Amino acid sequence: MAIKNILVVDDSPTDRQFLSELLSRSGFQVSTAESAEDAMAKVKQAPPDLVLMDVVLPGQNGFQATRALTRDETTKTIPVIICTSKGQETDRVWGLRQGARDYIVKPINKAELLKKISALG
Repeated sequence: MAIKNILVVDDSPTDRQFLSELLSRSGFQVSTAESAEDAMAKVKQAPPDLVLMDVVLPGQNGFQATRALTRDETTKTIPVIICTSKGQETDRVWGLRQGARDYIVKPINKAELLKKISALG
């Protein structure tokens, strides 16, 4: 499946803007959410081809949201890449155990992110 539409989930307006611009300039359609709850509603309303999920979010965290998305019959085929400042190996392993397809640590390297997205498509 070619990835065209990406949902960026991040509570930081700066990070949302950075990722949105980076992805838009690379030819992707981008929508954003600032919480896990907002992301879940948007995914159900208009399923994206990929979700980029931060971990530290208000309310439900990104690990919980990833687990919910990847276990739900209606959303489990949507890949999730966790994009977070949590760079410990235990965080990465936990994120992948929740169902994330990949894990990338901030600050985001454009080439690395695009390579990971390309590998999914």
